[in-house]
Amino acid sequence: MALDLHSVRGNGSKGTGRGSSSRDASQESEIRGLDALQVGSSVPPRAHALWRTAWPKLAALAIALGLWQLVAISGWKESYVLPGPVAVLVELGHQLVVQDFWKAVGITMARGVLGFAIAAALGLTLGVLVARSRLLRAAIGSLITGLQTMPSIAWFPLAILLFQMSEQAILFVILIGAVPSIANGVIGGVDYVPALLVRAGRNLGASGLSLYRHVVLPAALPSIVSGLKQGWAFAWRSLLAGELMVSIAYRPSLGQYLNQSRELGDTSYMIALMMAILAIGIGVDAVFSGIERGIRRRRGVVVGG
Repeated sequence: MALDLHSVRGNGSKGTGRGSSSRDASQESEIRGLDALQVGSSVPPRAHALWRTAWPKLAALAIALGLWQLVAISGWKESYVLPGPVAVLVELGHQLVVQDFWKAVGITMARGVLGFAIAAALGLTLGVLVARSRLLRAAIGSLITGLQTMPSIAWFPLAILLFQMSEQAILFVILIGAVPSIANGVIGGVDYVPALLVRAGRNLGASGLSLYRHVVLPAALPSIVSGLKQGWAFAWRSLLAGELMVSIAYRPSLGQYLNQSRELGDTSYMIALMMAILAIGIGVDAVFSGIERGIRRRRGVVVGG
């Protein structure tokens, strides 16, 4: 009888174990279902996400074009001075099939990419050196900020005196405009690296260049990318200002065509070129924004919804 009771108890305990495991499996299944539901709600379909991103921009563009059309038909300025958006968009569409337009775009972009690449190398190096050395920071830290605040156009008289009407004059002004902003991005990012993170890196054996390479610069990467993005903006503005002032034979550019359209009074062509310049700037900004989103996603700071 005692043996039977023991066997009953054993069967009961086994039954309880099976019931517990089945309940655990059921709970795990429900949790997985909730996780899948949460992930599905936080990651919308690609088309929906694309539309959600695009419609505010399209709405803002439509409002801007509508206001432009209202100003054009109000009679505030003559149509040859301020044409409506239809005439400008027709001219822009015509330019998109003209070979000289794309040649000018290529030359302008080549100058911009070259100038920005050199400015990035110089700015990153200068920023790291100033951030590491208290003596350099005290000597030229405020000078870098002062150079960043100077308008690029103010450098062109000196650039023309030094390099005449040449590619070097344009490159000089691009560097003067972009290097300080990139360097300041590095300096600001290094300054805001948490001291606890630096101490942790030193406790793990990192020091000197190794500490900067593996701890400080990766922690400052978001600020560095922001500095590069701002440096591109300065480089692009400096480049177009340079092309307006420096005309080089057999080297057509967007700035040169922009200046020629002003001199000829072809306002539709001039505004079409301005729209092309704006579109290029927005496109490059979108590239930097994608890089910034990737950094935020890898570091888990993307805000959902």
